[in-house]
Amino acid sequence: MSMFALLDEPMPGDVLASIAQRVARRRKEHGMTQADLARKAGVSLGSLRRFEQRHEISLNSLVCIAFALQCEQDFDALFAQPHYNTIDDVIKATKAAEKEERQHHN
Repeated sequence: MSMFALLDEPMPGDVLASIAQRVARRRKEHGMTQADLARKAGVSLGSLRRFEQRHEISLNSLVCIAFALQCEQDFDALFAQPHYNTIDDVIKATKAAEKEERQHHN
């Protein structure tokens, strides 16, 4: 049994499907066909179709699609949040950030 099955959280396939749906929605907001987006992103039409239908794509192609849709900054949040094991880690990180902020203003 997968560890994801034990959690009440999205599975990797759910995340991929959600991203593919958002890409298709954004493509349509731009008034683009799949062929238009594939051409602008420099990816094959087959790759774009496979992504929108089966949620399979290389990271390189996904980044190219994001640039073509002017969404490249959406990747800035990916893995940006620190991981904390305990509340003490949160407190320690907060104090360090406050100290750094004070030093920056002096």
